Amino acid sequence: MAVDMVQKTLECFEKVYGDSKGAKVYFAPGRVNLIGEHTDYNGGHVFPCALSIGTYAAVRPRKDGKLFLYSGNIPDKGVTESRLGDFRPLKEDSWTGYPKGVMWAFDKQGMKMERGLDIAFYGNIPNGSGLSSSASLEVLTGYFLRDLYGFDVSNVELALIGQDCENNYNGMNCGIMDQFASAMGKAGNAIFLDTATLEYKYAPLDLRGLEIIITNTNKKHKLVGSAYNDRRRESEEALKQLKAVPALSGIKALGELSNEDFDKYAEAISDPVVRKRARHAVYENNRTIEAVAVLERGEIARFGELMNQSHVSLRDDYEVSCPELDVLAEEAWKIPGCLGARMTGGGFGGCTVSIVKEEAAEEFQKKVGDAYREKIGYDCSFYTPGIGGGPREEA
Repeated sequence: MAVDMVQKTLECFEKVYGDSKGAKVYFAPGRVNLIGEHTDYNGGHVFPCALSIGTYAAVRPRKDGKLFLYSGNIPDKGVTESRLGDFRPLKEDSWTGYPKGVMWAFDKQGMKMERGLDIAFYGNIPNGSGLSSSASLEVLTGYFLRDLYGFDVSNVELALIGQDCENNYNGMNCGIMDQFASAMGKAGNAIFLDTATLEYKYAPLDLRGLEIIITNTNKKHKLVGSAYNDRRRESEEALKQLKAVPALSGIKALGELSNEDFDKYAEAISDPVVRKRARHAVYENNRTIEAVAVLERGEIARFGELMNQSHVSLRDDYEVSCPELDVLAEEAWKIPGCLGARMTGGGFGGCTVSIVKEEAAEEFQKKVGDAYREKIGYDCSFYTPGIGGGPREEA
């Protein structure tokens, strides 16, 4: 698969730039989050893993200050031309706002690109699937800029630069999870990350006899300009009102609260909708902590139960699900061999993630697929990617 993608990326490069002499190829993965959704900007814990699918780029330095960007996934957009230092956000930037935003973030920190670049991107993350194609693109860009210009930044710093690009260049108030998972991925492992401190540990995923199945609603989500930013504002309002309670005046994030603390003081949040948002953030964080603990003890069935609870909370309290995601989760729960299923990613479309016994995988895909087609009117798609590592230069 990787060899084929490298070749296709080089073919994209040759198509628009004539030849690929002197071009290097790089890769950064997408991610799936097993549990811990909408907790990363609430100072909570997340549990994502990098995938074996992601975004590739063929890159060649130029002798002038021009910058050319092309995506083999959206060839109708053609080649976008820019110049070094001209990184003003533009509405017409479209997808190029992600790599240009990373270049802007480097430039802002005094890391200047000395020469222009010819770049061709090509990825195998389905667009709009919620598997972090944007974070993959950001981390990939940071990785090849570091390599080509010798910038002194760690992979964790690449994740932070990607988040800065997302927040302050593209106007998406995301947390750190997606970029961190892409930059710090480790094959065969999920990452248990405390987003408040960036402390993390790798958790081996012993899935013998089990499969992680990602199911795509094929309803593309677009988080910029959606209710995603509204949820962040609602969470901040909840925190502000809770901090007005003397006993909670010292907290800095909803992720610091136990379920019991939240229940005790929840009425301090005047708006019942904002209260629901906070309840999700608190309970989801504590679910995630428990999920990693039970996984380490080999209690996969309990892990699956917590995944199911996570989806219900995202549907009812945080209200970031949608009918398509709900059908996928609810149909998955009906399959005896499915231990757990939930929406993954920001929501409003995208994918679910399910843990399924290998012997039930075929039945799972048939029954869930048939039910989805009947209830929604078009097909969903299934993926079983491997759990991959972080960014790399391809040989």
